[in-house]
Amino acid sequence: MAIVADTYTYVVGVDTHAATHHYAIVETRSGGQITHGKFPTHAAGLLRAVDWISRRTSVDDNPAVDQVLISMEGTGSYGAQAAELLAARGYRVVDAPAPKRARGSGKNDHIDALVAARGALPKDSERLADRRAGHTRAALQILLTARDSMRRDRTRSKNQLTALLRTHNLDIDARKGINKVHISLIAGWRKRPTDTTLARIARTEAHRLATRIHTLDADLDSNEKAINALVRELEPTLLDLPGLGPINAAIVLAVWSHPGRIHDEAGFAKIGGVCPLEISSGNSKDHRLNRTGDRQLNSALNSIANTRMRHDETTKAYVKKRKQQGQTKPRIRRCLKRYIARQIFRHLNTTTLDKT
Repeated sequence: MAIVADTYTYVVGVDTHAATHHYAIVETRSGGQITHGKFPTHAAGLLRAVDWISRRTSVDDNPAVDQVLISMEGTGSYGAQAAELLAARGYRVVDAPAPKRARGSGKNDHIDALVAARGALPKDSERLADRRAGHTRAALQILLTARDSMRRDRTRSKNQLTALLRTHNLDIDARKGINKVHISLIAGWRKRPTDTTLARIARTEAHRLATRIHTLDADLDSNEKAINALVRELEPTLLDLPGLGPINAAIVLAVWSHPGRIHDEAGFAKIGGVCPLEISSGNSKDHRLNRTGDRQLNSALNSIANTRMRHDETTKAYVKKRKQQGQTKPRIRRCLKRYIARQIFRHLNTTTLDKT
């Protein structure tokens, strides 16, 4: 195992924010800070930051790109543009390891950048999480983020409409909730001159919410078609796996990103939060849920497992066998999620190798 301190000469820690990024350059052998700086996040500021890193880490006035590691927070959010620019210059950009802060220690942007740099020093250089790459995958992430926002907005609008119908008598029975038929009916309402002020305002608001839900449904359909097209462009064979539709496949691809970012299936399972944590003691041996990792990926794996448990004959046979062994349904589902993570990771790596 070659750790970062033995592989690189410098590590640049980057603490990213909306308006500014703070950079701290650390010499790997001693862990000492060479310098630090703060730069704005507009295009000119990012270029100045890259040139500053190049000057401060050069050897005999020559850029030593291969001897510099960039350990950056937020490579997929505030740091995305900086990460892309640095990668284009030839630097290796990785996600900063999760910080371990001592109780009572201070915190500011400079300290956070130092923590990002020094946190990478003892890590295996081959097992660091490289930034997510590729414009198509970035486009997938945009669509997934937009979809999540639209789904939340739709749920909120539907809940508001249900509450309104239960509070006021608008001739809709909402005791058991509302469905698409109710929503379509309300969206087609017209103004009634005979309504009281209260009824008129309530009906107008109900119509607005129903129309909003219809608009969001159309946007979600359009979003799914765009995601499906991108998934088929990137990894069409992923959709051949049981239980994987375009949305779950897109979530998987956005996390996996590219070959080498995640080094093995155990790492992929850990990111997805499907590697159980042992809680054995004495004669008691057991495991508990791992509630860390990417919760969106965990949700996708859970959705795939549920679909297979309902529709895939091989999975049904497995579930039946494990039930006969005395396993509970939640435990069986956890085992399935771990298996699915392994299967997906191996499938992606195999198909990628076949293309090269």
